Amino acid sequence: MTLDIRGSIKNTRLSFNQYVVVEELIANAIDAYLIRRADDPSVPGMNVTIEVDFSPADMLEDREVMSVSCGDNGCGLGDEQLKAFLTKDTSYKDDLSISGIGKCKGAGRIQFFHHFAAMTIATTYHDGDKFLKRELRYAEPQKQIEAADFSIGPSVEADIGTVIKLEQFKELVRPRISHGDALSSLFSAPVLKKQMLVAFLQRLVGLGERLGNFEIWFTTRHWKDEEPQNEVLRLADLPAVTAERPIDVEERDPRTGDRLGSWQRFNLSHYQLDAEQYDLPRNAIAFCAKSTPVKDITGHYLRTRAEQNNPVGGFHHIVLIEADYLDARVNEQRDDFDNIPDEIPSGDMFSSERLSYADIHEALDPVIDGMVTPADWNKSNVLKEATYQFGISEAMLQDTKTRIVYGESAQSVAERVLSKYQKAVIDDTAAIFNLKEEIILAEPDSDEFRQKIHELSWKYTSSLKNFDMANLSQLIVRRAAIVDILDLACGQRLAMQAPADGVRRRDEQIIHSIFFPMRRDSTETTDHDIWLLSEEYQYYDYIASDMPLANIKWNDDTNVFESDIDEALRAVLAKRTTDNGGKRPDIAVFSKEGSAIIVEFKAPGVSTDEHIGDLSEYAQLLAAKSGGKLRKFYGYLIGDSVNTLRLSGNWTPFPTGNGWFQSSELKDPETRQSLGETYFEILHFNDVIDRAKKRIGVYQDKLKLDFRRNDS
Repeated sequence: MTLDIRGSIKNTRLSFNQYVVVEELIANAIDAYLIRRADDPSVPGMNVTIEVDFSPADMLEDREVMSVSCGDNGCGLGDEQLKAFLTKDTSYKDDLSISGIGKCKGAGRIQFFHHFAAMTIATTYHDGDKFLKRELRYAEPQKQIEAADFSIGPSVEADIGTVIKLEQFKELVRPRISHGDALSSLFSAPVLKKQMLVAFLQRLVGLGERLGNFEIWFTTRHWKDEEPQNEVLRLADLPAVTAERPIDVEERDPRTGDRLGSWQRFNLSHYQLDAEQYDLPRNAIAFCAKSTPVKDITGHYLRTRAEQNNPVGGFHHIVLIEADYLDARVNEQRDDFDNIPDEIPSGDMFSSERLSYADIHEALDPVIDGMVTPADWNKSNVLKEATYQFGISEAMLQDTKTRIVYGESAQSVAERVLSKYQKAVIDDTAAIFNLKEEIILAEPDSDEFRQKIHELSWKYTSSLKNFDMANLSQLIVRRAAIVDILDLACGQRLAMQAPADGVRRRDEQIIHSIFFPMRRDSTETTDHDIWLLSEEYQYYDYIASDMPLANIKWNDDTNVFESDIDEALRAVLAKRTTDNGGKRPDIAVFSKEGSAIIVEFKAPGVSTDEHIGDLSEYAQLLAAKSGGKLRKFYGYLIGDSVNTLRLSGNWTPFPTGNGWFQSSELKDPETRQSLGETYFEILHFNDVIDRAKKRIGVYQDKLKLDFRRNDS
């Protein structure tokens, strides 16, 4: 029997658990006591003593090292126990029919050698009618420990148990366990008691009376302190379990992700500890193996450090999740689980796992949220924010089976929803492509051909929902934001519209740019919002914003207007005022079908009735200089005020709002020849905003989006 120290260190990684050494010492002490009690039910309650001594690492005393010892009143290292100690992959405990004993591989003790370079063992055990004492002293660079390294001598019954002392702390592991903190702060007696309460809570509660009126003592000594620190964890300190819940998680096919109808049982134990009675360092939610926390998942439910480290609703919460499935997959270091994928399918063609963390959380999250979520938290506020910012509706949450969890931001919700839609779109696209490939290979006169056609049509139809929900919601959110900005600009409430001495106001330019970027055309940008006037204008052949009209060309590179149109326009407008010398329509939109849309903005406070003639003059010139290609003209004069007494001709008010419209034949003023038709509107900015909101409202109702912010 030989324990290969160097080989074991090489093949067993250092655990990420800061307290793995102390936990392993206590776990072994509990097992040793259970073995002794099974043989002698009259033995007193379990007594374990953890002692930690801190000493200076050098003469400067700016760093410290520690030694750790554990004494117990367990069965001691008899022949069978010694054999197990010297066997790394031992099955000794598996064969013991003792309720509550920990099953193990014997890899935990390897952490002793990762952390410390020296170890002594003094153990007394019962052998027939005799009591014997075994002792060992080990120190690096010794490579192995064998049975012959233990000395044996007589002892007495009162000494039954084991004391293990670990010395010569290794500097190599300091960064991994201290993270810059002093060892004496991490391993003080009060901290150890709190940490071990959480680590062994489930096991100690589960063992009940089998440990008797146990005591686990924690004593720490520091070279700068005269008195040691002492804490004790007793049976009376254990809280009662608040709630226990069995949760079944359905298995999936590892290749396709299809549900299999088979289940794995997970058991949740929730401990709610009064913060005034239990001064714990943090809340704890963890996946367990053998009743001991292994993988901390507190951050999945309590998102911020403040929430994790402080009572929730006046209580510390400990939620421990156990399952045979987890027991079978815990790694040797007992700080994680092997082979459980994040999702199924995992993308690993060799993976055979039928559960993923996503599946487990999907089943556990509603239950755990109900246990640890503060009573005053309201997920509807997060949903409102997700709707307002990203267009995520409750229907979309249900469609993608997305839950809003406590502490989650609106952005996180949107990312998860859209990610699921994206995956669904990719999957649907791949399925459609595969069906098309199969149809190409099928024979048209076969039943298979018709069947594949039906499958393709249904698959394509069903996929539209995923495409539409994601794209339409994004479009509506963007448009709602544009309307809000336009509303602010028209009311002169944008930050950039704040009055400044000596700076000319640019309100008209700002409003203009919201509809369409100034001095650009549709060959340069497709990112505009001309839909604010009418949805169909979005799809016209050419849009120009404050651009020379002579430059406008159709797609076939032919000019729309004669080359002198800009000079003619300047000449006409110059007759009115020299200020109009370089004026052009703010926005001009053209269609090959022979229609043109003219848009003129007037800054807030400028009366639009003074510029009614601009629309007619623009239409006259555009008709004449287009060589008859343009014959229908839509004109919009948009501002915030109009003197109705100056409206001449057949202007008719809209039934709602403050706008007016006029429709008439366009004639050459000299020859009276018909040049086409005109339809002009005088609109207030509020009317444009209301129209846009109503159009968006149709889609909002379809998607069940509510953009009203909850600012209370």
